[in-house]
Amino acid sequence: MDAAWPAPDRQAVDGWVFRAADGVTQRANSIWPRRDPEGAAGFPGLLRGARSWYQSHRLPVIFQVMDGARTASLNAFLDTEGFTRQSETLVMTRGIWTAAASACAPGPGCFAELSPSPSAEWLQLWWSVDGRGGDPALATARGILEACPSLYALVRDSARRPAAVGRLAVPDGGTARWGGIYCMPTRPDARRRGYGSKVLQVLLEAGAGQKLDGYWLLVTAANRGAQQLYLQAGFAEASRYCYRQDPPRRALAGC
Repeated sequence: MDAAWPAPDRQAVDGWVFRAADGVTQRANSIWPRRDPEGAAGFPGLLRGARSWYQSHRLPVIFQVMDGARTASLNAFLDTEGFTRQSETLVMTRGIWTAAASACAPGPGCFAELSPSPSAEWLQLWWSVDGRGGDPALATARGILEACPSLYALVRDSARRPAAVGRLAVPDGGTARWGGIYCMPTRPDARRRGYGSKVLQVLLEAGAGQKLDGYWLLVTAANRGAQQLYLQAGFAEASRYCYRQDPPRRALAGC
């Protein structure tokens, strides 16, 4: 998941990876706690270093923390530091040949395209729905996308307008090759017509052609509609994570 959405600025420190991307997306601007610290400084010392690093990048300190026993001690420490919990997210997975229920199919006149790079139309639709910020932020986001080998699907409606898009990230891995499904927005006035299902179908078929072993995707816990689409396509919840953010430090008033 880290390789599929790589932050351009990163530093590994005693089991934690600091990541920054000019504030574009929480994923690329959060700490990945790969393991608990081994040094004598422990959590407090690492957090001091993290606060200094992110302050130099003019960013808040945010952790991306997976659920489970392995992160219990970190979560307990962050609770004592007053870190908030945000954006609970499901990690869903499926095998390459997982049987899936038939999803809603788009009507006649649907056109699907697949490309190894994001076109201007692909970027415009994705950013208009999911993006935050102007052209500089979009340029940073595009750099994140293109830093990992990927395939980009675009589905057009009967008027040849982009209706939905999606991305299959295929990062270099070890013996197992998994692909990540990302960036799956549908144009607001084209929703509930099967375009998102068509994009997902195109990406899954592309993954089969890449001889992948399976797929993962990320969907917020609040997005029940998208979860239903992925369940119908054979995905199941494998884990969850949330973002833990340092509360803002109030400056002392002086006179």
